[in-house]
Amino acid sequence: MALFNFSLDCSEAAEHLKKNPRHRTYLQGVPLEQLEKLYHILRDHLLGKCLEQSLAAVTLDPEEDLNKLDEHELTKKKQLMDQLFQKNQKKKGDPDFVYDLQVDFPEQDRIESCSWDDDDQSEKF
Repeated sequence: MALFNFSLDCSEAAEHLKKNPRHRTYLQGVPLEQLEKLYHILRDHLLGKCLEQSLAAVTLDPEEDLNKLDEHELTKKKQLMDQLFQKNQKKKGDPDFVYDLQVDFPEQDRIESCSWDDDDQSEKF
């Protein structure tokens, strides 16, 4: 299967590949997001980037400061977060759906001290 259109947006190129009549039978079970990631990795490889850099661009790092990203990168990260949310969302029709689920968190994880949140300073006002 030859891959072309690396000048296009990865999502457009993946969509063209999936809709191609020659490849439709092979790719109908492959999610479009997976093809987009593949195109992104292949395009970055052609540009000389290593695999780690390519994967970092298409995955979420919980420690990454999203305030430092430009608009285009921020939009891509938000789309990834939205896809992850949709994938993990429990809906009424799901077999493991529980209405009004309540969870008790351990007490040690709830208390987090911060220097700006000291009680001593609030008493002065």
